[in-house]
Amino acid sequence: MFTGLITEKGKIVSATNTQTGKRLAIQTDTLCATMQLGDSIAINGVCQTAVQITNNTFAVDVISETLKKTTLGYLSIGQSVNLEPAATLTTRLGGHFVQGHIDTTAQLLQITRMHQTVEFIFSFPTEYRKYLAHTGSIAIDGVSLTTAQIYDASFKVALIPHTLQQTLFGSYKVGDRVNLEFDIIGKYVETMLLYGTHITQS
Repeated sequence: MFTGLITEKGKIVSATNTQTGKRLAIQTDTLCATMQLGDSIAINGVCQTAVQITNNTFAVDVISETLKKTTLGYLSIGQSVNLEPAATLTTRLGGHFVQGHIDTTAQLLQITRMHQTVEFIFSFPTEYRKYLAHTGSIAIDGVSLTTAQIYDASFKVALIPHTLQQTLFGSYKVGDRVNLEFDIIGKYVETMLLYGTHITQS
């Protein structure tokens, strides 16, 4: 479980094909000092497991299914990524509950720079519209954000300068693809509405 508060930005230092997918090695400034083998860490919002750790790098094995469903398959050497270690009982819960299970990817359609904020509009597959609520929570590349406006097949978020500096949002360009994870609460509500009555009757 994660909170959507990015700890730091890491950098891809190697990307090697394996029999089951791809091994990514990521350089960090601080995370490796407290990381242990088997720890969960969110990379651009995707929950992965540390399988190798050095003084300033760690590696994860990304399976083929994850490469297909997320943007991790497009990462190359030199690219930056958002990083967040798994939450603990003492973690500051400043975002929202994020599982690290990506629902779909989205494309950045528009960037509008305002006086104090920057607005981003992302497209999304229309079948996921039911999980979006005005001023609701959404994780974009692992960053906990609030929807500012929702359209038929796109939505808008607004970011303050601090978030732009601490995450990948400061370097996004129109056309970039990102990982989306919708609020877990909405998905559980949908499941209860669909199957709750059936289970009770049976």
